[in-house]
Parts: sequence; structure tokens; C-alpha cells
Amino acid sequence: MKLFDNGKNPKWKYYLKNYASFLIPNLVYQNNYHSLLKKAKHREDYSEILERVDYYNKLNQKVNLENSVSIEQFKLKNMNQKVYFFDSYKYLRFFDPKLRFCHEFGDVTFIPEEPSILKSRPIAEDNQNSVILKLNKVRHFVRVNDQLKFEDKKDQLIFRGKVTYKEQRRKFFEMYFNHPLCDLGDTQTKKINPDEWKVEKTSIYNLLKYKYILALEGIDVASNLKWVMSSNSIAVMPQPTYETWFMEAKLIPNVHYIEIKPDFSDLEERLNYYTQHPEEAQKIITNAKAYVEKFWDKEKEDIIALLVLKKYFEKTNQM
Repeated sequence: MKLFDNGKNPKWKYYLKNYASFLIPNLVYQNNYHSLLKKAKHREDYSEILERVDYYNKLNQKVNLENSVSIEQFKLKNMNQKVYFFDSYKYLRFFDPKLRFCHEFGDVTFIPEEPSILKSRPIAEDNQNSVILKLNKVRHFVRVNDQLKFEDKKDQLIFRGKVTYKEQRRKFFEMYFNHPLCDLGDTQTKKINPDEWKVEKTSIYNLLKYKYILALEGIDVASNLKWVMSSNSIAVMPQPTYETWFMEAKLIPNVHYIEIKPDFSDLEERLNYYTQHPEEAQKIITNAKAYVEKFWDKEKEDIIALLVLKKYFEKTNQM
């Protein structure tokens, strides 16, 4: 572990890389567009690529946009958004700057009235207006190199994060704060919770000393879920209600994570079961790592993002 390394993606590297990218003319990206899509068709996983494109972009009928912005205008007006701007413009710059789109940035918990580019959406059958891109990835897509074996970790569940007025996190703390199977801590700085809940922020490395890590949704998804699933610890959570580029709705309970009831009443029983059956716990770890692995293929991720936008512009009568 390096000095000042908390296990998260260093933002200074992210910003340095993205600001440097503006030195490259857009023409270079636009010239690479066709070669990337041509290369995609020769990949063995091309059918999976197309499946994911249709998952992120569920638009199946053509529609005209009313309250949109051009890519050119977006660049001029939204650079102050930084992370969301960089992550979306990274792919938008491959296209004609006059093409138009709608977007919703931040933790989106609603379905927009017009087809919009966003990071998160409710898991629902009618969420086709929510077109997902891989946004705020510097925070959400963290990969860890966990050297500690599951059997060598503490037989407890740990949580470190903000406990706001969001009902489920508060409810969990009220039920389990002093429970011997749990090590819970609230990093919220506002004085809205009991003082005994308060803890200082800690590194991911310290959290990985525990067999079980709570992955409870905050405003939208649980931001720690990706790195937990890349580790030798296991994510514990109810079935998700929001999803991002990570396709949380495709996660299978007790195959990719340990499922607990929405009211958390079976937590103790679920933790004890997997502690007593480490071979089943190891299967979940193996499955979780396999699920996460597909998101680290950079070329594949770039191709999918471009195809998601291509489909968006086609379905909005622009290409």
C-alpha cells in the first residue's frame, strides 16, 4: 500500500488525463469512430456487446427531442461539471458536434420525460427514456487487488459511509449498531445522527479485513458495490432498486452477493450461514469477480458506449 493511497482512484490522475485529452483534435476521435466499430464486428463477444447496448439504450421507437442541447453547446456550457462532463464528452466528441441530446447529471432516481443520457435509473420496465452511460466512473468503478483470503478475514459485516435521512441506512444502524456481528460507522459530518455512530473515514484496505461489506443504496446505487465484488470479501444487501452501467438488475442474489430482506430481519442468519459454509461463500466471490471482469476491457467498454450513443442519435431521428 502506497503512502496516501486509500484504495480509490486518484482524482488528480483522472483530471490530468482528461484535461490533456483536449490537446487532441476532435477530428482524430471522429476518424477512429469507424475503425473501432469495424473492429467490434470481428470480436468474439460482439453478440454480448450488442446485448449490452440494447440494455443501456432501450429506445425501440423513433422520437423527436424538444428540450435538447447540441454537443457543441454542451462543451461550451458544461465544462464546470467536470466528472460528468468529461465522462460523457469523452464519447460525444466522436460524433458530429451539431447532434443534439438531453441529459440528467448526478444521482438520478426518476425517469425523464424525454430520452436522456444519465448515470443511474430506477429498475423498472418503463425506463426506456433513461439511457445509461458510464458516468462518474472515477468514483464508482474502483478495482482492488485484495491479497487477503476470505477465511483470514474477520467474521463481521462492516459499513463506512454517510448515513443521511435516507430511511434504509438509518434503519439499519438503529437495528444493528451495537450488534456483535457488525462494525458500523457513519462518516456524515452534519449533526443529524447520534454521536456514537460517528467515525472518521478509512481506507478500502481496512474495510477489506472483513468478510462481509454492507452495500446499501444511498440516493441511488451503492457506490462501493463494484470494488467489493472485485475483492475477496462479499457484498451484503437487499435486491437493488436502481442501476447504472454496472447493470445491477442483472446481479443474481446469493450468486453475486448475499441477499438480505429489505427489512434486514434475516441479517444474522445469513451471515452465520456463510461463515459456517465457507465453500459457498467462495463460490459467490468467484462469481462476483467474473461478473466484474467484463467492465475492465477498455476497448469493449468504448465500443459499447459509442454504440449506445449511435443508437440514441438514430432513435431521435438525427442519424
